[in-house]
Amino acid sequence: MFVIARIRSAAPPSAVAAGLIAVMVGVTSSAALVFTAAKAAGADPREISSWMLALGVGLACTCIGLSLRYRAPVVTAWSTPGAALLTTGLSGVSMAQAVGAFVFSALLIFLSGVTGWFSRIMGRIPVPLAAALLAGVLLRFGTGLFSTMHGSFAVAFPMFVLYLLGRRLLPRYAVLLALGAGVVATAFTGGWQLGKVRFALATPVFVTPEFDWKVLVSVGAPLFVVTMASQNLPGVAVIRGAGYDVPVSPLMTWTGAANAVLAPFGAFGLNLAAITAAICTGEEAHPDRDRRYLAAVWAGVFYLCVGLLGATVASLLTAMPHALVLAIAGIGLLATIESSLSTALADKSSREAAVVTFLATASGVTLLGIGSAFWGLLAGLITSAIASWGRTGRETPSPPPSPEPSPRELRVP
Repeated sequence: MFVIARIRSAAPPSAVAAGLIAVMVGVTSSAALVFTAAKAAGADPREISSWMLALGVGLACTCIGLSLRYRAPVVTAWSTPGAALLTTGLSGVSMAQAVGAFVFSALLIFLSGVTGWFSRIMGRIPVPLAAALLAGVLLRFGTGLFSTMHGSFAVAFPMFVLYLLGRRLLPRYAVLLALGAGVVATAFTGGWQLGKVRFALATPVFVTPEFDWKVLVSVGAPLFVVTMASQNLPGVAVIRGAGYDVPVSPLMTWTGAANAVLAPFGAFGLNLAAITAAICTGEEAHPDRDRRYLAAVWAGVFYLCVGLLGATVASLLTAMPHALVLAIAGIGLLATIESSLSTALADKSSREAAVVTFLATASGVTLLGIGSAFWGLLAGLITSAIASWGRTGRETPSPPPSPEPSPRELRVP
Protein backbone atom coordinates (compact mmCIF):
# COMPACT_ATOMS: atom_id res chain seq x y z
CA MET A 1 0.00 0.00 0.00
CA PHE A 2 2.87 2.36 0.79
CA VAL A 3 4.47 1.76 -2.64
CA ILE A 4 1.15 2.33 -4.40
CA ALA A 5 0.63 5.56 -2.47
CA ARG A 6 4.11 6.78 -3.43
CA ILE A 7 3.47 5.97 -7.08
CA ARG A 8 0.14 7.80 -7.04
CA SER A 9 1.82 10.77 -5.39
CA ALA A 10 4.60 10.95 -7.99
CA ALA A 11 2.39 10.10 -10.96
CA PRO A 12 -1.11 11.52 -10.50
CA PRO A 13 -3.14 10.62 -13.61
CA SER A 14 -4.06 14.25 -14.35
CA ALA A 15 -0.40 15.36 -14.28
CA VAL A 16 0.75 12.42 -16.41
CA ALA A 17 -2.03 13.15 -18.91
CA ALA A 18 -1.12 16.85 -19.03
CA GLY A 19 2.53 16.02 -19.66
CA LEU A 20 1.60 13.55 -22.40
CA ILE A 21 -0.75 16.01 -24.09
CA ALA A 22 1.86 18.78 -23.92
CA VAL A 23 4.46 16.60 -25.62
CA MET A 24 1.98 15.26 -28.14
CA VAL A 25 0.91 18.78 -29.11
CA GLY A 26 4.48 20.06 -29.23
CA VAL A 27 5.82 17.21 -31.33
CA THR A 28 2.95 16.84 -33.77
CA SER A 29 2.70 20.57 -34.43
CA SER A 30 6.33 21.14 -35.40
CA ALA A 31 8.37 17.93 -35.73
CA ALA A 32 7.87 18.05 -39.48
CA LEU A 33 9.62 21.44 -39.49
CA VAL A 34 12.59 19.91 -37.65
CA PHE A 35 12.92 17.18 -40.28
CA THR A 36 12.65 19.76 -43.07
CA ALA A 37 15.28 22.00 -41.45
CA ALA A 38 17.67 19.07 -41.02
CA LYS A 39 17.23 18.06 -44.65
CA ALA A 40 17.91 21.67 -45.72
CA ALA A 41 21.36 21.33 -44.12
CA GLY A 42 21.93 18.07 -45.99
CA ALA A 43 21.33 15.74 -43.03
CA ASP A 44 21.09 12.01 -43.69
CA PRO A 45 18.61 9.76 -41.80
CA ARG A 46 21.14 9.08 -38.99
CA GLU A 47 21.75 12.80 -38.48
CA ILE A 48 18.01 13.55 -38.52
CA SER A 49 17.43 10.98 -35.77
CA SER A 50 20.40 12.50 -33.89
CA TRP A 51 18.66 15.89 -34.03
CA MET A 52 15.56 14.39 -32.41
CA LEU A 53 17.70 12.60 -29.82
CA ALA A 54 19.58 15.77 -28.88
CA LEU A 55 16.37 17.82 -28.68
CA GLY A 56 14.58 15.14 -26.65
CA VAL A 57 17.44 14.77 -24.16
CA GLY A 58 17.79 18.56 -23.83
CA LEU A 59 14.08 19.04 -23.21
CA ALA A 60 13.99 16.16 -20.74
CA CYS A 61 16.91 17.54 -18.73
CA THR A 62 15.57 21.10 -18.63
CA CYS A 63 11.93 20.17 -17.98
CA ILE A 64 12.74 17.76 -15.18
CA GLY A 65 15.69 19.63 -13.70
CA LEU A 66 14.20 23.14 -13.67
CA SER A 67 10.75 21.96 -12.51
CA LEU A 68 12.22 20.03 -9.58
CA ARG A 69 14.58 22.89 -8.74
CA TYR A 70 11.87 25.58 -8.56
CA ARG A 71 8.88 23.32 -7.76
CA ALA A 72 7.02 25.02 -10.63
CA PRO A 73 5.84 23.68 -14.01
CA VAL A 74 8.76 24.84 -16.18
CA VAL A 75 8.17 23.34 -19.62
CA THR A 76 10.72 23.75 -22.39
CA ALA A 77 10.42 23.14 -26.12
CA TRP A 78 12.40 23.38 -29.30
CA SER A 79 12.12 26.66 -31.18
CA THR A 80 9.30 26.19 -33.69
CA PRO A 81 9.82 29.58 -35.40
CA GLY A 82 13.54 28.80 -35.31
CA ALA A 83 12.90 25.54 -37.19
CA ALA A 84 10.79 27.44 -39.71
CA LEU A 85 13.63 29.93 -40.14
CA LEU A 86 16.13 27.13 -40.69
CA THR A 87 14.08 25.46 -43.43
CA THR A 88 15.09 28.32 -45.74
CA GLY A 89 18.13 29.76 -43.94
CA LEU A 90 20.17 26.54 -44.13
CA SER A 91 19.92 26.21 -47.88
CA GLY A 92 23.47 25.96 -49.20
CA VAL A 93 24.93 25.78 -45.67
CA SER A 94 27.01 22.79 -44.58
CA MET A 95 26.07 20.81 -41.51
CA ALA A 96 29.22 21.99 -39.69
CA GLN A 97 28.38 25.64 -40.41
CA ALA A 98 24.79 25.06 -39.29
CA VAL A 99 26.00 23.60 -36.00
CA GLY A 100 28.26 26.62 -35.55
CA ALA A 101 25.21 28.87 -35.90
CA PHE A 102 23.35 26.73 -33.32
CA VAL A 103 26.20 27.11 -30.83
CA PHE A 104 26.38 30.87 -31.47
CA SER A 105 22.63 31.34 -30.85
CA ALA A 106 22.78 29.17 -27.70
CA LEU A 107 25.67 31.19 -26.28
CA LEU A 108 23.73 34.43 -26.85
CA ILE A 109 20.79 32.97 -24.89
CA PHE A 110 23.21 31.89 -22.16
CA LEU A 111 24.64 35.43 -21.95
CA SER A 112 21.15 36.93 -21.75
CA GLY A 113 20.63 34.84 -18.63
CA VAL A 114 24.02 35.52 -17.06
CA THR A 115 23.76 39.29 -17.58
CA GLY A 116 20.10 39.41 -16.51
CA TRP A 117 19.02 41.82 -19.24
CA PHE A 118 16.12 39.64 -20.39
CA SER A 119 14.80 39.42 -16.82
CA ARG A 120 14.90 43.21 -16.51
CA ILE A 121 12.90 43.59 -19.70
CA MET A 122 10.26 41.08 -18.54
CA GLY A 123 9.97 42.87 -15.18
CA ARG A 124 8.75 46.01 -16.96
CA ILE A 125 5.87 44.31 -18.81
CA PRO A 126 2.47 44.98 -17.16
CA VAL A 127 0.60 41.87 -16.02
CA PRO A 128 -2.56 42.58 -18.10
CA LEU A 129 -0.48 42.84 -21.27
CA ALA A 130 1.37 39.62 -20.48
CA ALA A 131 -1.98 37.87 -19.96
CA ALA A 132 -3.34 39.30 -23.21
CA LEU A 133 -0.20 38.13 -24.99
CA LEU A 134 -0.75 34.60 -23.70
CA ALA A 135 -4.44 34.63 -24.69
CA GLY A 136 -3.53 35.77 -28.18
CA VAL A 137 -0.92 33.03 -28.58
CA LEU A 138 -3.42 30.36 -27.47
CA LEU A 139 -6.48 31.65 -29.36
CA ARG A 140 -5.95 29.62 -32.53
CA PHE A 141 -5.74 26.44 -30.47
CA GLY A 142 -9.00 27.25 -28.70
CA THR A 143 -10.80 27.95 -31.97
CA GLY A 144 -9.15 24.87 -33.47
CA LEU A 145 -11.29 22.70 -31.22
CA PHE A 146 -14.44 23.95 -32.94
CA SER A 147 -13.07 24.33 -36.47
CA THR A 148 -12.09 20.66 -36.26
CA MET A 149 -15.76 19.77 -35.86
CA HIS A 150 -16.38 20.90 -39.43
CA GLY A 151 -14.47 18.01 -40.94
CA SER A 152 -14.18 15.61 -37.98
CA PHE A 153 -17.39 16.08 -36.01
CA ALA A 154 -17.48 12.42 -34.95
CA VAL A 155 -14.12 12.90 -33.24
CA ALA A 156 -14.14 16.46 -31.84
CA PHE A 157 -17.73 16.65 -30.59
CA PRO A 158 -17.62 13.53 -28.35
CA MET A 159 -14.35 14.81 -26.91
CA PHE A 160 -15.93 18.18 -26.11
CA VAL A 161 -19.00 16.58 -24.51
CA LEU A 162 -16.89 14.19 -22.42
CA TYR A 163 -14.77 17.13 -21.29
CA LEU A 164 -17.84 19.11 -20.17
CA LEU A 165 -19.25 16.10 -18.32
CA GLY A 166 -15.87 15.47 -16.76
CA ARG A 167 -15.64 19.08 -15.57
CA ARG A 168 -18.97 18.56 -13.86
CA LEU A 169 -18.46 15.09 -12.41
CA LEU A 170 -14.70 14.36 -12.38
CA PRO A 171 -12.89 17.68 -12.90
CA ARG A 172 -9.51 16.15 -12.15
CA TYR A 173 -9.78 13.75 -15.08
CA ALA A 174 -11.77 15.87 -17.54
CA VAL A 175 -8.96 16.25 -20.09
CA LEU A 176 -7.98 12.59 -19.71
CA LEU A 177 -11.57 11.55 -20.42
CA ALA A 178 -11.62 13.75 -23.51
CA LEU A 179 -8.37 12.22 -24.74
CA GLY A 180 -9.73 8.70 -24.22
CA ALA A 181 -12.88 9.60 -26.13
CA GLY A 182 -10.77 10.96 -28.97
CA VAL A 183 -8.65 7.82 -29.21
CA VAL A 184 -11.77 5.62 -29.32
CA ALA A 185 -13.53 7.88 -31.82
CA THR A 186 -10.57 8.00 -34.19
CA ALA A 187 -10.23 4.21 -33.95
CA PHE A 188 -13.90 3.73 -34.91
CA THR A 189 -13.67 6.21 -37.79
CA GLY A 190 -10.49 4.60 -39.11
CA GLY A 191 -8.30 7.67 -38.52
CA TRP A 192 -5.25 5.73 -37.30
CA GLN A 193 -2.82 4.31 -39.86
CA LEU A 194 -0.78 2.07 -37.59
CA GLY A 195 0.69 0.14 -40.50
CA LYS A 196 3.06 3.06 -41.12
CA VAL A 197 4.61 2.94 -37.62
CA ARG A 198 8.07 1.40 -37.36
CA PHE A 199 10.26 1.02 -34.28
CA ALA A 200 13.87 2.26 -34.29
CA LEU A 201 16.23 3.80 -31.71
CA ALA A 202 18.14 7.03 -32.39
CA THR A 203 21.92 7.23 -32.22
CA PRO A 204 23.97 10.39 -31.55
CA VAL A 205 26.03 11.85 -34.39
CA PHE A 206 28.63 14.47 -33.41
CA VAL A 207 29.37 17.26 -35.88
CA THR A 208 32.32 19.58 -35.23
CA PRO A 209 31.04 23.17 -35.42
CA GLU A 210 32.43 25.52 -38.03
CA PHE A 211 32.07 29.24 -37.32
CA ASP A 212 31.57 31.11 -40.58
CA TRP A 213 30.79 34.76 -39.87
CA LYS A 214 28.34 34.99 -42.77
CA VAL A 215 26.35 32.03 -41.46
CA LEU A 216 26.50 33.39 -37.89
CA VAL A 217 25.02 36.69 -39.06
CA SER A 218 22.47 35.26 -41.49
CA VAL A 219 21.38 32.21 -39.43
CA GLY A 220 22.72 32.33 -35.85
CA ALA A 221 21.68 35.89 -34.97
CA PRO A 222 18.15 35.62 -36.48
CA LEU A 223 17.71 32.25 -34.74
CA PHE A 224 18.52 33.93 -31.41
CA VAL A 225 16.14 36.84 -32.07
CA VAL A 226 13.13 34.74 -33.06
CA THR A 227 13.74 32.31 -30.19
CA MET A 228 13.81 35.09 -27.59
CA ALA A 229 10.96 37.15 -29.07
CA SER A 230 8.63 34.38 -30.23
CA GLN A 231 9.35 31.65 -27.68
CA ASN A 232 11.00 32.81 -24.46
CA LEU A 233 8.93 36.00 -24.22
CA PRO A 234 5.51 34.27 -24.24
CA GLY A 235 7.03 31.40 -22.25
CA VAL A 236 7.80 33.72 -19.35
CA ALA A 237 4.31 35.21 -19.73
CA VAL A 238 2.79 31.76 -19.23
CA ILE A 239 4.76 31.11 -16.05
CA ARG A 240 4.05 34.55 -14.63
CA GLY A 241 0.40 34.41 -15.68
CA ALA A 242 -0.03 31.14 -13.80
CA GLY A 243 1.23 32.83 -10.63
CA TYR A 244 4.67 31.20 -10.38
CA ASP A 245 7.44 33.56 -9.31
CA VAL A 246 10.33 31.74 -10.99
CA PRO A 247 13.53 33.75 -11.60
CA VAL A 248 13.88 34.31 -15.33
CA SER A 249 17.66 34.65 -15.64
CA PRO A 250 18.51 31.11 -14.42
CA LEU A 251 15.97 29.71 -16.89
CA MET A 252 17.74 31.48 -19.75
CA THR A 253 21.14 30.45 -18.42
CA TRP A 254 20.34 26.75 -18.15
CA THR A 255 18.41 26.43 -21.41
CA GLY A 256 21.22 28.28 -23.22
CA ALA A 257 23.89 26.09 -21.63
CA ALA A 258 22.05 22.85 -22.44
CA ASN A 259 21.51 24.07 -25.98
CA ALA A 260 25.21 24.87 -26.45
CA VAL A 261 26.31 21.45 -25.16
CA LEU A 262 23.87 19.53 -27.36
CA ALA A 263 24.15 21.73 -30.48
CA PRO A 264 26.87 19.55 -32.10
CA PHE A 265 24.39 16.67 -32.00
CA GLY A 266 21.59 18.71 -33.64
CA ALA A 267 19.88 20.70 -30.85
CA PHE A 268 19.27 23.88 -32.84
CA GLY A 269 17.18 25.71 -30.23
CA LEU A 270 15.97 24.99 -26.68
CA ASN A 271 13.72 27.54 -25.01
CA LEU A 272 10.78 28.04 -22.69
CA ALA A 273 7.51 26.67 -24.01
CA ALA A 274 4.36 28.76 -24.20
CA ILE A 275 1.45 26.74 -25.59
CA THR A 276 2.51 23.38 -24.17
CA ALA A 277 3.50 25.03 -20.88
CA ALA A 278 -0.02 26.40 -20.55
CA ILE A 279 -1.31 22.82 -20.60
CA CYS A 280 0.85 21.96 -17.59
CA THR A 281 0.12 25.14 -15.57
CA GLY A 282 -3.68 24.89 -15.67
CA GLU A 283 -5.85 23.37 -12.98
CA GLU A 284 -6.50 20.32 -15.18
CA ALA A 285 -2.87 19.31 -14.63
CA HIS A 286 -3.43 19.09 -10.86
CA PRO A 287 -5.96 20.69 -8.49
CA ASP A 288 -3.10 21.70 -6.17
CA ARG A 289 -1.04 24.39 -7.93
CA ASP A 290 1.96 23.46 -5.78
CA ARG A 291 1.92 19.98 -7.34
CA ARG A 292 1.54 21.00 -10.98
CA TYR A 293 5.28 20.85 -11.46
CA LEU A 294 4.79 17.07 -11.75
CA ALA A 295 3.08 17.64 -15.11
CA ALA A 296 6.24 19.33 -16.42
CA VAL A 297 8.38 16.52 -14.99
CA TRP A 298 6.31 13.95 -16.85
CA ALA A 299 6.52 16.07 -19.98
CA GLY A 300 10.29 15.73 -19.63
CA VAL A 301 9.96 11.95 -19.32
CA PHE A 302 7.88 11.77 -22.49
CA TYR A 303 10.30 14.08 -24.32
CA LEU A 304 13.09 11.68 -23.42
CA CYS A 305 11.08 8.87 -24.99
CA VAL A 306 10.59 11.00 -28.10
CA GLY A 307 14.34 11.57 -28.31
CA LEU A 308 15.30 7.94 -27.85
CA LEU A 309 12.73 6.90 -30.44
CA GLY A 310 13.53 9.77 -32.78
CA ALA A 311 13.40 7.57 -35.85
CA THR A 312 9.98 6.28 -34.79
CA VAL A 313 8.46 9.72 -34.26
CA ALA A 314 8.17 10.54 -37.95
CA SER A 315 6.24 7.37 -38.70
CA LEU A 316 4.00 7.88 -35.67
CA LEU A 317 3.19 11.42 -36.79
CA THR A 318 2.06 10.04 -40.12
CA ALA A 319 -0.20 7.52 -38.39
CA MET A 320 -1.80 9.92 -35.88
CA PRO A 321 -5.05 11.68 -36.91
CA HIS A 322 -4.54 15.44 -37.05
CA ALA A 323 -8.07 16.08 -35.77
CA LEU A 324 -7.23 14.32 -32.50
CA VAL A 325 -4.25 16.60 -31.90
CA LEU A 326 -6.17 19.81 -32.65
CA ALA A 327 -9.14 18.85 -30.49
CA ILE A 328 -7.18 17.77 -27.41
CA ALA A 329 -4.97 20.86 -27.63
CA GLY A 330 -8.03 23.15 -27.66
CA ILE A 331 -9.67 21.30 -24.78
CA GLY A 332 -6.51 21.31 -22.68
CA LEU A 333 -6.14 25.08 -23.06
CA LEU A 334 -9.73 26.24 -22.47
CA ALA A 335 -9.23 27.03 -18.79
CA THR A 336 -5.96 28.84 -19.45
CA ILE A 337 -7.51 31.02 -22.15
CA GLU A 338 -10.38 31.87 -19.80
CA SER A 339 -8.00 32.84 -16.98
CA SER A 340 -5.78 34.89 -19.30
CA LEU A 341 -8.67 36.92 -20.72
CA SER A 342 -10.05 37.52 -17.24
CA THR A 343 -6.70 38.89 -16.04
CA ALA A 344 -6.13 40.93 -19.19
CA LEU A 345 -9.48 42.72 -19.00
CA ALA A 346 -9.80 43.09 -15.22
CA ASP A 347 -8.19 46.56 -15.00
CA LYS A 348 -10.22 49.16 -16.91
CA SER A 349 -7.27 51.56 -17.24
CA SER A 350 -5.20 49.02 -19.19
CA ARG A 351 -8.07 47.29 -21.01
CA GLU A 352 -7.53 49.01 -24.37
CA ALA A 353 -3.82 48.17 -24.41
CA ALA A 354 -4.62 44.57 -23.45
CA VAL A 355 -7.15 44.25 -26.28
CA VAL A 356 -4.61 45.62 -28.78
CA THR A 357 -2.01 43.15 -27.51
CA PHE A 358 -4.49 40.28 -27.75
CA LEU A 359 -5.66 41.13 -31.28
CA ALA A 360 -2.20 41.81 -32.70
CA THR A 361 -0.83 38.60 -31.20
CA ALA A 362 -3.78 36.52 -32.36
CA SER A 363 -3.42 37.93 -35.90
CA GLY A 364 -0.34 35.78 -36.49
CA VAL A 365 1.47 38.60 -38.29
CA THR A 366 5.18 38.02 -38.95
CA LEU A 367 7.55 40.88 -39.74
CA LEU A 368 11.32 40.66 -40.24
CA GLY A 369 11.12 36.97 -39.39
CA ILE A 370 9.77 37.70 -35.89
CA GLY A 371 6.44 36.25 -34.82
CA SER A 372 3.28 38.00 -33.69
CA ALA A 373 3.97 37.56 -29.96
CA PHE A 374 6.69 40.22 -30.10
CA TRP A 375 4.72 42.61 -32.31
CA GLY A 376 1.55 42.17 -30.25
CA LEU A 377 3.39 43.06 -27.06
CA LEU A 378 5.07 46.03 -28.76
CA ALA A 379 1.70 47.30 -30.02
CA GLY A 380 0.23 46.96 -26.53
CA LEU A 381 3.12 48.79 -24.89
CA ILE A 382 2.84 51.66 -27.39
CA THR A 383 -0.91 51.86 -26.79
CA SER A 384 -0.39 51.87 -23.04
CA ALA A 385 2.32 54.54 -23.22
CA ILE A 386 0.23 56.88 -25.38
CA ALA A 387 -2.87 56.36 -23.24
CA SER A 388 -0.95 57.04 -20.04
CA TRP A 389 0.71 60.13 -21.48
CA GLY A 390 -2.66 61.54 -22.51
CA ARG A 391 -4.17 60.95 -19.10
CA THR A 392 -1.18 62.53 -17.37
CA GLY A 393 -1.52 65.72 -19.38
CA ARG A 394 -5.16 66.19 -18.45
CA GLU A 395 -4.87 65.31 -14.80
CA THR A 396 -5.51 68.03 -12.21
CA PRO A 397 -4.27 67.94 -8.65
CA SER A 398 -6.74 66.16 -6.42
CA PRO A 399 -7.80 67.86 -3.18
CA PRO A 400 -6.21 66.54 -0.03
CA PRO A 401 -8.27 63.97 1.81
CA SER A 402 -10.49 65.32 4.54
CA PRO A 403 -9.48 64.36 8.05
CA GLU A 404 -11.29 61.45 9.60
CA PRO A 405 -14.12 62.51 11.91
CA SER A 406 -13.56 62.06 15.56
CA PRO A 407 -15.65 59.57 17.51
CA ARG A 408 -17.69 62.46 18.91
CA GLU A 409 -18.56 63.63 15.37
CA LEU A 410 -19.71 60.15 14.46
CA ARG A 411 -22.36 60.13 17.17
CA VAL A 412 -25.91 60.62 16.02
CA PRO A 413 -27.70 63.19 18.13
